[in-house]
Amino acid sequence: MKSTLHIALLFALLAAGGSVLAQAPASAQVARQDSARLRAVVEQFLATETAGLPGKVSVQVGPIDQRMSLANCPAPQAFLQPGARAWGKTTVGVRCTQPSPWTVYIQAQVSVVADYVAAAVSLAQGQPLEAGQLTLVKGDIAAMPNGIVTDIAQALGRSPTVSLAAGTPLRLDTLKARPVVQQGQTVRLVSSGAGFSVSSEARAIGNAGEGQVVQARTASGAIVSGTARAGGLVEVAF
Repeated sequence: MKSTLHIALLFALLAAGGSVLAQAPASAQVARQDSARLRAVVEQFLATETAGLPGKVSVQVGPIDQRMSLANCPAPQAFLQPGARAWGKTTVGVRCTQPSPWTVYIQAQVSVVADYVAAAVSLAQGQPLEAGQLTLVKGDIAAMPNGIVTDIAQALGRSPTVSLAAGTPLRLDTLKARPVVQQGQTVRLVSSGAGFSVSSEARAIGNAGEGQVVQARTASGAIVSGTARAGGLVEVAF
């Protein structure tokens, strides 16, 4: 009788244990990252990165592979790889540090529709630019190279380093600034600091635009370098 009772109890325990074991995998399941949340993180990141750009910005996040199985992350962080731009065709990384580290890369297209400056007529190399030679055109500047000129005032007085056909967008790196210091010009060297200010005359050795470095020779024959400023000034730091 006791043996039969023991066997019955054993089967009951095994049955109960089997029920617990069967339920364990279900309770151990890990919540998965929602792809809509990833898209929102990328959109917000790119909107922040492009907030200072002129014109109308629009962000289109590319498709996310639904086969990815990522653990849910309470605070996913978006980032750009070194050298990457936050506009045009770009790739944004999204990483999770805890509780389960992972990193994914999501493609996006960022358009920035704004006015940019283009040549209204053919421009000759070295010719100082005037307002009548320039025009504003609306387009997606995110699809263009870096340094597109968006304000006509940025180009006035500068000279193209190569000849440009009418309609060509202007870039700052292809425009040479008008020199504020010219070779052979007498310039005034100025230097100031806490409690002192000195100045002296020198002769410029080369040409330089506003903010560029230029060398000058003093009356004693010493050569110094400084930053060219309008009015024939050269700021020297000591």
